[in-house]
Amino acid sequence: MIEPVLGLIVWSLVVLVWLYARRIPAIIKLRLNPQLLADKRNFRKLPASAQNVAENYNHLMEQPTLFYALCLAIHLSGYADRLFLVLGWIYVGLRVAHTLIQAFGNKIVLRSFIFASSSGILIYMTARTVRLVFDF
Repeated sequence: MIEPVLGLIVWSLVVLVWLYARRIPAIIKLRLNPQLLADKRNFRKLPASAQNVAENYNHLMEQPTLFYALCLAIHLSGYADRLFLVLGWIYVGLRVAHTLIQAFGNKIVLRSFIFASSSGILIYMTARTVRLVFDF
């Protein structure tokens, strides 16, 4: 279960670099005082291309924390198997797709479907882990 965790961590760091690659040039182009960004409302002055990547980075710091903890629990419990590994990689793939959709066009219906799908994978993985750990 360590591989999908590392995959999502690497992807999160890629998005972090991408965030700054979009944000810094936008701040320079708009000649914004970076201190103004201490007030979150001022982020709306940045172009959508910079906002969407930053928002997605925040998303990668939210629900995936459950994924990390769950994968650690699966690994430590000794229940890691091929199905969990495949589900873990599917979750990572869906999170990557979610990022790309949000960064390139931000199609809300499609993004919501991908988010719901990744949430469903996480729920199934959790339910399966609970069943295995508590033997029911």
